[in-house]
Amino acid sequence: MNVEQTPLSGVVLLTPARFGDARGWFSETWNASKMQAAGLAIDWLQDNHSFSAQVGTLRGLHFQSPPRAQDKLVRCTRGGIFDVAVDIRTGSPTYGQWFGVELTAENGKQLLVPKGFLHGFVTRTPDVEVQYKCSDVYAPECDGSVLWSSLGIDWGLTGDPVLSAKDQAAVPFDRFTSPFRIG
Repeated sequence: MNVEQTPLSGVVLLTPARFGDARGWFSETWNASKMQAAGLAIDWLQDNHSFSAQVGTLRGLHFQSPPRAQDKLVRCTRGGIFDVAVDIRTGSPTYGQWFGVELTAENGKQLLVPKGFLHGFVTRTPDVEVQYKCSDVYAPECDGSVLWSSLGIDWGLTGDPVLSAKDQAAVPFDRFTSPFRIG
């Protein structure tokens, strides 16, 4: 497993090794002992799987606040997405900054998005499947979102995104009060 630090402290890009032959390939996408050795020991409590039919489907920017905040390990298992994490930890030197990466079924990369970060993605291909691990279960009373267009993220869109009602109604970042603090 290749582990790459990103410009945002705590956001890590993981690329599992693939072992292939004429039949296809095999990849170990998570191994607790190897991740612990890399300083990434997380107890996962929930796995999520989403399907998006249309190119330009944008899901985010989402977070779950304390006491049910979530770390997420995101991978695309069909098609491709542009995956984004945004630092919302008040007191962080990178507060409000974002990092984005292409995650595809072909490249096998995974993005670790820790507590204290917004998460979102936009589909680059039709019929996309995204799977992610969460370190806590979904808690609707802790669920939150920030307007996808309010942070200057270059989503690479060629038209309007396909959005849920929740994402359309999200609060803009300049009116958002973060529940996460460091320092």
